[in-house]
Amino acid sequence: MAGNAPLQAPSRPRLPAWLRRPLPTSPTFAKTQSLLGELDLHTVCESAKCPNHWECWSKGTATFMIAGDRCTRSCGFCAVSVAKPFPLEDNEPDRVAEATARMKLRHVVITAVARDDLKDGGSNHFAKTIEAVRKRNPGIVIEVLTPDFNQKTSAIQTVLDARPEIFNHNLETVRRLTPSVRSRAMYERSLEVLRCAKELAQYPLVTKSGIMLGLGEEEGEILEAMDDLRKSQCDILTMGQYLQPSRCHLPVSAYIAPEQFDRLREIAEAKGFLHVASGPMVRSSYHAEEFQVPTT
Repeated sequence: MAGNAPLQAPSRPRLPAWLRRPLPTSPTFAKTQSLLGELDLHTVCESAKCPNHWECWSKGTATFMIAGDRCTRSCGFCAVSVAKPFPLEDNEPDRVAEATARMKLRHVVITAVARDDLKDGGSNHFAKTIEAVRKRNPGIVIEVLTPDFNQKTSAIQTVLDARPEIFNHNLETVRRLTPSVRSRAMYERSLEVLRCAKELAQYPLVTKSGIMLGLGEEEGEILEAMDDLRKSQCDILTMGQYLQPSRCHLPVSAYIAPEQFDRLREIAEAKGFLHVASGPMVRSSYHAEEFQVPTT
C-alpha cells in the first residue's frame, strides 16, 4: 500500500448562489439575542441552526422552542441535541409571554422538542404557554408547531383546548423517505395528527404542514404528499430546501432551483391549499405572519 495519507471525509458541495446570504448588521439582532438570553429562552432558530436565524432576529422575531432543548428523537435532518431531557420549567410559559410582549409580536410561533419521556408528550406545557401568551398579549395570533404526541388524541385535544389559531405539524418528507429521515415518526401518523386536529377543534382552526426538498425525493412523490395533506384537511403548506446541519446529518441529495419551487407552489395552490410558501429558504415559521388568519 503506497503512502499513509489520512482518510478525509468527503467535502460537501458548494452552496448555489441563491442560497448564499450576507449576514445582516441590524442592531435589532443584538437586542433580540440579549432579550432571549435575559429570559433564558430557547429558540429553534439557534438549536436547529436555522439558516434564517440572522434575518429573523434582525427583524425582532424568533420561534420559541419550549420544553427544553434536548429531544428524545434523533431525526437524521435535525440539529437539535438528542439527550435525556431536563424536567419542565413551570415558569417557562410566563417567560415566553414576557418575550412576545416585549418584542411586540402580532404573530408568534411556538414549537417544542419531542418529549416522549412525558405521558402527555408535553401537550399540557403547550397549553399553558398558549394561555400565558394570550393573557399577556390579547389579539396575538398564536401558531403552534407540535410533535406528533404519538398520535394521542388526548394530547392533541389538550393543545386545542387552549385555542391556538394555527396548528402546525410537519410531514417533513415524502412517504418513501420517512423511515430514513425521521426518528420514530411515521408518514401516516403525521397525516392522522393533522386530520385529528381539524376534526377535534370546536372552532375554525387552520392546519399547516411542511416538507423539505433535496433529500432524494421524486416529483411524483412530492405531488402525492400534497394530495395526502389535502385529504387530511391541511390548509397551509411550506416547502423549503433541506440543508445539512453537519457532516453527521443526512447529506443533501440535490439543490432545488428557485424556479422549481415556484412551479411546485403553483401546483399546490391549484390543489386547494389556502396558502403556500415555497422557496429555497422557506422554513415552517419563516414569514409565518404573512398568512392572514380568516376572521369569523
